[in-house]
Amino acid sequence: MIATSILFATTAAFAGKTYDENEFISGFSGKSKKLVIEKLGQPFKKQQSVKPSNANTMIGNMGKQQDNSKPVQVEMWYYKNLVKYDSKNTYKETEVTFVNDRVMNIGFFNNR
Repeated sequence: MIATSILFATTAAFAGKTYDENEFISGFSGKSKKLVIEKLGQPFKKQQSVKPSNANTMIGNMGKQQDNSKPVQVEMWYYKNLVKYDSKNTYKETEVTFVNDRVMNIGFFNNR
């Protein structure tokens, strides 16, 4: 119960902060999940990337995982009204994509 209260307090503390696009990209690209949670709090939604069951047959040997390679974990986190595209407006949604717990892609959307 105490941990939950702290989590909500932390998330609420960052609720009013907004970033411009360049500031957000330079501040979070390549960063860990831990740092993102510390700075932004919990996202409103998370999704785990799933490889389709027939993917290897569709792309042949190119899609086969090497015996000596580690599996790749891809997860997308979504935040609302976090990044400004001009002085008055924010993108409706910001997608932060993690590959093996590091930010590898950032997207800004108004049409979702």
